[in-house]
Amino acid sequence: MTRAPHAEHGLQDLCTAGTRLYERALDQGHIRAPDAAEAPCLVALGLLHPAPADPGRLEPVAPAVALDRLLRGPRVRIAGEWRRQELLAELFAPLMRLAPGSGTVPASTPALRLLSGTRRINQAIAEAMAQAREEILCIQPHAGMVGERGTAAESVAYERDKSFLDRGGRVRTLYQNTLFHVQTVYTYAESLKGDNVARGLDEVPDRLIVVDRSVAFLPADDDGSTALEVRHPALVGYFATAFARLWHLATPMFPKAEHRPSVNGVTPRQQAIAALLVEGHTDAVIAARLGMNIRTARVHIAKLAATLGSESRAQLGYLIGESGILKDREGRP
Repeated sequence: MTRAPHAEHGLQDLCTAGTRLYERALDQGHIRAPDAAEAPCLVALGLLHPAPADPGRLEPVAPAVALDRLLRGPRVRIAGEWRRQELLAELFAPLMRLAPGSGTVPASTPALRLLSGTRRINQAIAEAMAQAREEILCIQPHAGMVGERGTAAESVAYERDKSFLDRGGRVRTLYQNTLFHVQTVYTYAESLKGDNVARGLDEVPDRLIVVDRSVAFLPADDDGSTALEVRHPALVGYFATAFARLWHLATPMFPKAEHRPSVNGVTPRQQAIAALLVEGHTDAVIAARLGMNIRTARVHIAKLAATLGSESRAQLGYLIGESGILKDREGRP
């Protein structure tokens, strides 16, 4: 019997046969190359690739990697549109000053502005902080960049943070809990004098800086080379409110750290992993969301399984629910 030709389609329109085969490859870790004949789209779309040591075997690409590829194009297009808007804003700024509008934001200060390059981003943040007098709210998912670029960025950040605190301002920083054991975080905080407090969460969003609740800065791409400066009152107020709610849920980290206790032999880190496991996330997604490498995540998952007496992934989810460790976690303020 002749097999019907496989219709071409994109990754967002994955066919039923392709979906079933991809799920099987993820479950088993690989499939035989001949099995892919029923859904050749998987190889064409990059969801399956030959194993380096055995070309006759096809291995699946992690869903998180596939999703990143799918989103990369829109991110590039969005960044391009922001650059175009920035150029147009600069072009029309002199004309708008001659005939200013009636909006709440002055014509010379756009509500949204795309900043390109590390130097330009740091300059804009420094200018905003130089005028600030009250409060800086900051979310820091990572300890900082490494190498010469990281050293230069830290030096710039230290001078503006110190100057702001010396003027009597207060700084509130949210870190990811994986940074509780990173000494450089504490060394940096201890070097600053003033009202500087930090807390930690298992999961935090991407980097955010809110200055005096009047301007906010957030990344506009994945590598940190562009940032968005936001001066629209409604958006800045939204960011500040979201920060306040995350701050309420966070655990004190500096100046006095508060370490959460284990529950029935399950550590706080393993409780965070357990919450993501019952949601059905893969090891790669869990590692990315909790700021750790996949090997460390798998070590914690293995320890969690051993503590709860689980012999399989499916059983582990059931035992997590029966153990009550997530109820204790949800009840924590």
